[in-house]
Amino acid sequence: MSEKLKTTEYLTYLEGFLTENRKAKFLEILQARTNHFTVAIEDVYQMHNTSAVMRSCDVFGLQELHVVEQKYGKKIDSQIAMGAQKWVDVFQYPSNQSCLKALKAKGYQIVATTPHFDSCLLEDFDISKKSALFFGTERDGLSEEVMSQADCFLKIPMVGFTESLNISVAKQPIILQNLTNRLRNSDMCWKLTEEEIFFKRIDWARKSIKDINRIEERYLNKESF
Repeated sequence: MSEKLKTTEYLTYLEGFLTENRKAKFLEILQARTNHFTVAIEDVYQMHNTSAVMRSCDVFGLQELHVVEQKYGKKIDSQIAMGAQKWVDVFQYPSNQSCLKALKAKGYQIVATTPHFDSCLLEDFDISKKSALFFGTERDGLSEEVMSQADCFLKIPMVGFTESLNISVAKQPIILQNLTNRLRNSDMCWKLTEEEIFFKRIDWARKSIKDINRIEERYLNKESF
């Protein structure tokens, strides 16, 4: 993106095409967004599950979703995502290792969600650490590659015969609702930075304007004089 499209002047120009309600809604939602927690999904086979996870990230205020596509090609089911693909930043990776490396470089601890091993119960999970929550495939769960590099393991308390929950139906939303509610009721600095909010306002404004390429070209031509 051109440096001219990273300025306050450009944001003001874009927001001139939005209603006051739209601009206010963006600010309201961004104040509730976080990168303190993020979600990573590993080779989810059913496309609608990937879309449902994206929708959950949007609903619970997680700004980023990381998708490993080591085995199965993905595309977002727009009907199931219900527009969430416009508001959640999706990062795609060709392998588990590349995803793990990127998340660790951003300072995330790797949290494997699994009913096995010496897992921490959801209610006891330490929310103070910046965490990437890994969810595995519907059929096989998380791979050994992710499990062996996890910093900790997390599970939902269950009292019935069923040992696991489908990723899009229950497991992932339950975890996100619990952790984000606790996060927002804490005194920690969990919100996006002012810089992150600024660039998301530009991004969301661009995604809200029809014929944005023409609008953008007109702005750049105006700035060149």
